[in-house]
Amino acid sequence: MVGPRLIAGKHVGGMRRSIGRQVRELEIEGFTVFPSLLGRELIFRLKEQLRSLPTQSTTYSDRQHYCHNAQWSDCTDAISLVAFRPITSFLDRVFGDELICTGCTYARTEPGYPGMALHTDSQPYGSRIFGPSSSSPRLVRVLYYLDSLTSARAPLKVVPYSHLSLHSDANPYRRYKSHSDSVVVTCKAGSVVVLNQKVFHSVGPNRSRSSREMFAVSYRPA
Repeated sequence: MVGPRLIAGKHVGGMRRSIGRQVRELEIEGFTVFPSLLGRELIFRLKEQLRSLPTQSTTYSDRQHYCHNAQWSDCTDAISLVAFRPITSFLDRVFGDELICTGCTYARTEPGYPGMALHTDSQPYGSRIFGPSSSSPRLVRVLYYLDSLTSARAPLKVVPYSHLSLHSDANPYRRYKSHSDSVVVTCKAGSVVVLNQKVFHSVGPNRSRSSREMFAVSYRPA
């Protein structure tokens, strides 16, 4: 089996792509990357606020901690990202409709994290994991990375185009340990990934000596 390919921020020579090209990337490939959108000071404040949230460990590893429904917390800088204009203006183009935020999650991945199975966030026939919000036929997750993603530090793994497949292997409730077409996405701290809920993706192992923090915001069209 061929190993995953490495995609460093999905931009060439540091050049940003046009909005039209990024819309196409999201629609066709299933994800797109906005490199280095958040400044250093904002990242510092976000970490300080989000680390105060009560977290719980995932069922499969005590090296990943998360807090759902962070939109109801008093983390003011994190909540302000729900209306972060560079992203909401992009999603205005994507959906052509008013936006509804369906939830926010803070996640911290510690050294020693083993990684997770490839999965989708789409649960069109109902979900005991994500609740009714994930049954929306159109939904994206916006991932704000507060630490740099490297191939060793809990990188994002994606199977491009997997959301387009009509094959039974693309059943959104399936899980895979690996896939020959997966790519590893790396980017600098402050970068943002917009992900189609139907695309297969996962978090890779954290083989580094430092944790990786992320704040995710989910949206659907009204």
